[in-house]
Amino acid sequence: MSGAPESDVAVVGAGILGLAVAREVLLRRPGARVVVFEREGEPGRHQTARNSGVIHAGIYYAPGSLKARLCVEGARDLYAYCEDRAIAHERCGKLIVALDVSELPALDELERRGRANGVPELRRLSGDELRELEPAAAGIAALHSPHTGIVDFAAVARAFAADVREAGGEVRLRCPVDRLHATGNGVVVEYGQSAITARHAIASAGAFSDRLAVASGAQPDPRIVPFRGAYLKLAPERRHLVRGLIYPVPDPGLPFLGVHFSRHVDGNVYLGPTALLEPHLRSLTWPGTWRMARRWWRTGIAELRFAARRGTYVREAQRFLPDLRPEDVEPAFTGTRAQALARDGTLLDDFALSRQGNVLHVRNAPSPAATSSLAIARYVVDEAVG
Repeated sequence: MSGAPESDVAVVGAGILGLAVAREVLLRRPGARVVVFEREGEPGRHQTARNSGVIHAGIYYAPGSLKARLCVEGARDLYAYCEDRAIAHERCGKLIVALDVSELPALDELERRGRANGVPELRRLSGDELRELEPAAAGIAALHSPHTGIVDFAAVARAFAADVREAGGEVRLRCPVDRLHATGNGVVVEYGQSAITARHAIASAGAFSDRLAVASGAQPDPRIVPFRGAYLKLAPERRHLVRGLIYPVPDPGLPFLGVHFSRHVDGNVYLGPTALLEPHLRSLTWPGTWRMARRWWRTGIAELRFAARRGTYVREAQRFLPDLRPEDVEPAFTGTRAQALARDGTLLDDFALSRQGNVLHVRNAPSPAATSSLAIARYVVDEAVG
């Protein structure tokens, strides 16, 4: 790269995380030349906009992990940001419900993790106590997290984009990046038939993160294998069955939280998501996919049943909400989770970054990345720019 670079920092991806990163750079370095590249026609169109809309408190994650640390910080900061910008949100609280004694050890572990991670006001409830909060719910015990909440993450992303533009940054839409070429003292950002130079580049490309990393010379491990998550919603006259958020005790071996009930800021109550591997050729040709399948084939069959038959899906949900009827639900939307999968078949359970010169790739940033976006942005900018 010869001459002065055209940009100080190039960010690939205008999801909530990429925009938070660009915003953080401009907060630290007012006047910096920051360009965000986005392949779609609007910011936050994929994972940012199509999810449960939950501000997680930090219960699930292994103490000491990036997820544990950055989720607790990020939730605190996100609430403050939403208050400041008058973005609709609510601390509606969440119950993680154990249905029988076999789930109590896992609930104990979640309680231990939550307390170790500093989750505020976390408390254990009996069956009678949980029904004081959620009268229609089943269960013999629960963890109650009063600071778990809800927000429209797409609205947050739009606010971040506005912050970037107001600070002098640029968000280039319909501009997919093909390659990031690290040079001796910077980066060449190649897109279409054009290119710009930058001092630093940060890629937060979601489902395309592995392809961009490999095209830019990084290792292919891990690979993104997208999981499709289908949601149902309760009929308006049955929304009263759920006051806040009702979650199952998750399988500790999987980075998914299971089918749950979530109230949204728009008033709807959603049921979901499923977690069905999308049958893309890139996923099916990855050795890790088949190693994962051999380990989790029973879970995969269950997810196929949920996806194929709404009645099966509803029967699973009735374990937590016995008064739910098949006619109470209708299709809502489908989202995609960009989940990193290692060659050995391990589903990565923490945020993951990799570096090549002045290029930093975010290789795994599934939930709770939206909750954690402001805290992740600080961490990423520390790593990439300093």
